[in-house]
Amino acid sequence: MRIALTGANGKLGSVVERELRARGHDVVALDIVGPRRDGFTRLDLTDYGAVVDALSAIDERHHGLDGVVHLGAVPAPGLETDIATFQNNMLATFHVVQAARRAGIRRIVTASSETLLGLPFETPPPYVPVDEEYDSRPESVYSLTKHLEEELARKVVRWDPELSITALRFSNVMVPDDYPRFAAFQSDPASRRWNLWGYIDARDAAQAIDLALEHAAPGFDRFIIAAADTVLERDNASLLDEFFPGVERRGEIGERTTLLSIDRARRVLGYAPRHSWRD
Repeated sequence: MRIALTGANGKLGSVVERELRARGHDVVALDIVGPRRDGFTRLDLTDYGAVVDALSAIDERHHGLDGVVHLGAVPAPGLETDIATFQNNMLATFHVVQAARRAGIRRIVTASSETLLGLPFETPPPYVPVDEEYDSRPESVYSLTKHLEEELARKVVRWDPELSITALRFSNVMVPDDYPRFAAFQSDPASRRWNLWGYIDARDAAQAIDLALEHAAPGFDRFIIAAADTVLERDNASLLDEFFPGVERRGEIGERTTLLSIDRARRVLGYAPRHSWRD
């Protein structure tokens, strides 16, 4: 497929671009920052006219797209002021979705966030492993925008029965250069309780995006995307006993299996994470 990728020069986006190209896709890379290079076009996602133009055609680079992967955003709480985060992320997502619809694009995959599960879990989750079945629990303006972006997608697909929007709730994105830092987590497990000791290798995030583009069922759907394991050598049972003693444990809690349930992504998308910091 010919895919537009927003946020292509970010930590996740740069890996996703490489991996999608390796899987045979033609990627139109879009971002507001980054040096001049082949296949890259600068784009301010808060400029609706520019987004419409970029998704409709870009000179010789493309004259039509099969899908859009929307990763471009202020990527975490606290990087910008609350109002700047809200304005950027909400406008960017609306512009991408609206421009894609105007251009007749029917496959949209967006980066949502694990923060919708209730991170940083100062209020404990209702049960573990956490999954997509309980209502979102935004605890920051950044997380609130992710909730509203999912709600936007949920409502927009009602207008267009052929439109597919898939929100992937990515865990804490890691690349191999990050893995040496995991040694410090082992002596301070409290430092990672905020997301139930989860993470996602960017290469597996790219796999999930590719699968979502292929699946692209009409309507809206959302999936938690995490690694198959936690960031710790310590077992889950002792961690939960210490940090979340009153939280219900549903089903089998593996020894070091992710506590961010990826069962639904496995079942529906065929997601199968292949990368671990332990390797």
